[in-house]
Amino acid sequence: MSAPASAPRRPLHRSLPLAAGLAALALGGCVLDGSAVRDAAKSAGLGPKEVAAPDFVAQSRREGPGFLPVGVSAPPREIRAKSAAGVKDLEADLDASRQRNEAKGREAARVGSAAKPPAKAPPAE
Repeated sequence: MSAPASAPRRPLHRSLPLAAGLAALALGGCVLDGSAVRDAAKSAGLGPKEVAAPDFVAQSRREGPGFLPVGVSAPPREIRAKSAAGVKDLEADLDASRQRNEAKGREAARVGSAAKPPAKAPPAE
């Protein structure tokens, strides 16, 4: 009886790229929050160092989140649209303001055109 033929061996330098590619695929999901590999790397000191925010930055931040998470409805607005009567009142106020401004402009133009030009300065010797 003869010994069974063994499978041919691959040279090590040809297996390294394959192993590196598999490792990259396995560790590719490490960027997600709660990743065990990322947490282990961070605790080993391999991750970036966390820097505390300066005091003026920390004091200027608002309390609570500045965004709405997905699936959460915005709170109802406190300001409602004007009624038809409110819109008409606003239009009347704006028209009155426009008329006052036009009258002031006409008065300024009248006063400006009636003014005498400044006297010429005497010639310097």
